[in-house]
Amino acid sequence: MSAQTDSAAQDAIDRRFMAAAIRLSRSHDGLTSTNPSVATLIVRDDGTGPVIVGRGVTAIGGRPHAETQALDEAGQLSRDATAYVTLEPCAHHGRTPPCANALVAAGVTRVVGAASDPDPRVSSKGYAILRAAGIAVVENVLAQEAADLMAAYLIRSAKKRAEVTLKLALSRDGMIGRKGAGQVAITGEIARRQVQLMRARSDAILVGIGTALADDPLLTVRLPGLEARSPTRIVLDRQCRLPLSSKLVTTAHQVPLFVAACPEVDPARKAALEKAGVKFLATETFDGRVALPELLEDLAGQGISSVMVEGGADTVRAFIEDGLVDRIVLFRGDVEIGADGIASPLDETNIPAGFVLKRDEKFGNDRCVEWTRGV
Repeated sequence: MSAQTDSAAQDAIDRRFMAAAIRLSRSHDGLTSTNPSVATLIVRDDGTGPVIVGRGVTAIGGRPHAETQALDEAGQLSRDATAYVTLEPCAHHGRTPPCANALVAAGVTRVVGAASDPDPRVSSKGYAILRAAGIAVVENVLAQEAADLMAAYLIRSAKKRAEVTLKLALSRDGMIGRKGAGQVAITGEIARRQVQLMRARSDAILVGIGTALADDPLLTVRLPGLEARSPTRIVLDRQCRLPLSSKLVTTAHQVPLFVAACPEVDPARKAALEKAGVKFLATETFDGRVALPELLEDLAGQGISSVMVEGGADTVRAFIEDGLVDRIVLFRGDVEIGADGIASPLDETNIPAGFVLKRDEKFGNDRCVEWTRGV
């Protein structure tokens, strides 16, 4: 077998095991606090082909990291093995040694990495520790696939703000609702369950006050068994117009509710909402609306890495105009709303420049199309 053939065969093996590691990382998606859900596989070949001898995924809450768990499971079998890591191993000291040093101490001889870590405490430093110890390092194997799952962490590390996913449900004739009708069912049950899953994976869900007043939504996760995964709810409400009787306010003690209001809001109104359990986000005003870049920076500072924006039209336009959208998910329903509909500010024909098509799926009679842009 030629060296070129050997290289191609090894590349295929590396991609296969990295794909398995990425699948494993999904198991704790949205459960690891400010840390990303990272997976590690320890693989060795004793002559009969490569076999996984250790597995690890970032623990719920963010600790311990995947590498140490996989090494503990593999034990002595880690020596002379290959480690597949979906994110560059950490290189900074805390109460425990860096994961890069743990891999060195365990005696692995090769590390295959997917996404690079933009955190300045880690970036290139983790791989440098490995190489200095004589470990062979292969970078960027299925890097885009791994980065897509960790986009919230990568964006918060690189851009110092929360990742923004824009989700819209459009009727067959391009409407997102009907004037004066409140919530309108545009998609079927299967598609709505997919939205519930998206909420469960998000740290926060955000709407404008117009949507909050017109729809009186709950914005919680209502899939059986996942109710506890409801994200923090955020309403852009500069003048504190949110009614005390709204579903959002009456459930504020059960599911966190943040209101982004301007400093000049009526103190009595604010006090009443606070008594009901509402928390307030200090905001700045620009051009008559909440300053979104500063808001996203503040959310990141509070540990919120991902925000799902669900409307309404003015809020969607504001995020698009400020260039703050990282992921666009459009659900296209099979119903027609007609002349009294509210036109969507975005559809498949006017996706902003820089976005690439990521997924195109069917859920029942509804279509879901997703675009992303690079970190």
